[in-house]
Amino acid sequence: MEQRMVLVKYGEIHLKGLNRPYFKRLLRQRLQNNLEGMHCQVLEMQGRVFVSGFEADRETEVVKRCANTFGVVGVSPAARVDKTMDAIAEAAVAELKDAMAHRGLAACTFKVRARREDKTFEPNSQGIAREIGGRILQAMDNVKVDVHTPQITVQVEIRDGAYVYASAREAVGGMPIGTSGRGMVMLSGGIDSPVAAYTMAKRGMTITAMHFMSPPYTGQAAQQKVEDLTRRLAEYCGPIRLHLVRFTEFQEQIYEKCKHELLTVIMRRCMMRIALAVAQRDGEQALITGESLGQVASQTIEAICTTDAVSDRPVFRPLIGMDKTEIIDIARKIGTFDISIRPGEDCCTVFVPKHPSTKPTLAVVEAEEQNLEMDRLVQEAVESMETVVIKRAQ
Repeated sequence: MEQRMVLVKYGEIHLKGLNRPYFKRLLRQRLQNNLEGMHCQVLEMQGRVFVSGFEADRETEVVKRCANTFGVVGVSPAARVDKTMDAIAEAAVAELKDAMAHRGLAACTFKVRARREDKTFEPNSQGIAREIGGRILQAMDNVKVDVHTPQITVQVEIRDGAYVYASAREAVGGMPIGTSGRGMVMLSGGIDSPVAAYTMAKRGMTITAMHFMSPPYTGQAAQQKVEDLTRRLAEYCGPIRLHLVRFTEFQEQIYEKCKHELLTVIMRRCMMRIALAVAQRDGEQALITGESLGQVASQTIEAICTTDAVSDRPVFRPLIGMDKTEIIDIARKIGTFDISIRPGEDCCTVFVPKHPSTKPTLAVVEAEEQNLEMDRLVQEAVESMETVVIKRAQ
């Protein structure tokens, strides 16, 4: 009797030595979390991770969710069948046809690779490969054997049952969420910051998000866009806590009391103070921004150094060396680009100086900030902040 399964392959975890069991346990937990509501079981067996128990018509969604789990480098839909050559051959033909359809191939070259964990099973691995390869050729007239550079490899593993698979579908890779601490991303409605959040989460960081709003200058469309971006990120990161901060009074005071060429850098320093206050309260270990060196006036090395001077925590900028085209390519791949380009002003575009300083100095910026009621404004921003938990779209 055939049972549908998904074989999950992990990559970098192999390098973790004595810590490998910890990373593998976290990976299984993240898979189980990402498969919530799918009634799946995540099992490890002799160095393999299998997902089973799902309904047949939900296999495509299970494969997608597994592939979007950080730490997974590849997924393969598989069939578990009885340990008989007839059952294995039938499954091998079906899996090869499915793999061809997935890749849009009308014909292909293939090979069979067999592996016996159960050494009592006969024939041996080479004999299994020869027998199953021959039966595939008898059943299909649009395939040929190529043992050196096949387009598709049919895999047969003999364990407690026979496991047969042929599709190897790319996954996101990286490290399981939760293996690299906690960080807060300063999430605008633009293209860059969601990519920065994704990139740090891919390295195993648990992500919290903070978004700054300036009502009445920004409206519901801007907030909805950020919530939709967070919901898209949750498909990879799991549920994300999103802090919504009212920033209007800060911006109005900066505009009225500070030099206009320093508006942007002072605004960013104020945002960072609020984020740091919440990070200290909640145990976030780092801040994350979507800045790219030299992309705009506030992202020159001088502006970045002036902004960072306010922080007592690391500020990660995973996009710092990327150009816009590279960032957009990632945004398209992870599904945030079309959301980011929707209409909706964010607070960073409300009070934009005509001639922003590209080389601000810390002493001058700190002197200008003396004109602001900094402590009160930070405290009120944190106290009035709204927090929502965003989950993947169902």
